[in-house]
Amino acid sequence: MGGDGTRLKRPLHPMPDFAKKALTECGLMDAYMERPAYQRNDYIGWITRAKRPETQEKRLRQMLDELERGGVNMNMAHPASKKDRSGI
Repeated sequence: MGGDGTRLKRPLHPMPDFAKKALTECGLMDAYMERPAYQRNDYIGWITRAKRPETQEKRLRQMLDELERGGVNMNMAHPASKKDRSGI
């Protein structure tokens, strides 16, 4: 919070249909929704800022991979989303 009690806010990025479709088809919408709101917003902003469709697709694939693996957010460690792979 700033000294005047205000909070800095990031612009909110609406989820494009292609991202929603990919998350649903891959069964990763729950994993996406479990992430903090700022991470979800950062992912969508990062994907949609890409100018070329190929870059958007590459970034979308990275997000999907990270959600599936857990433990990572935009190539950085994210212990809160680490998946338990022990099978116990």
